[in-house]
Amino acid sequence: MMQTTAQSGDVRETHNLIASDKVEGTPVRRTDGDKIGTIERVMIEKRSGKVAYAVMSFGGFMGLGEEYYTLPWSVLKYNTQLDAYELNLTEDQLRGAPRRTAEGHDASYDREWEEHVHRYYNATPYWGESDPMSTGR
Repeated sequence: MMQTTAQSGDVRETHNLIASDKVEGTPVRRTDGDKIGTIERVMIEKRSGKVAYAVMSFGGFMGLGEEYYTLPWSVLKYNTQLDAYELNLTEDQLRGAPRRTAEGHDASYDREWEEHVHRYYNATPYWGESDPMSTGR
């Protein structure tokens, strides 16, 4: 079943695909249903078109005091029973994760930083081993 917007006719979701604006705002939960955070945005690699990261907000109250984390897209799995993306990290693991500012900036956003994020989550980088930008760490 395809869902469309009545005004524009743009397809926003199919059985296998979802529009980025529908991903934004989706909860992130542990397997037991506890809410960890919310997807704020997805980051797409320009050349390949692959989704590289999700930026997740965590904590705070009504937008104040929130922290933002960049998660390799590959560590999130959509769980239809939870109607959320699933991520099983303890609160300590999450608090130790690489952070972003509320404006979406990282301390040093470059390939070295990206490799650090992927190592932290033990995730395979979206760019692959043969990328010439990789520092090989």
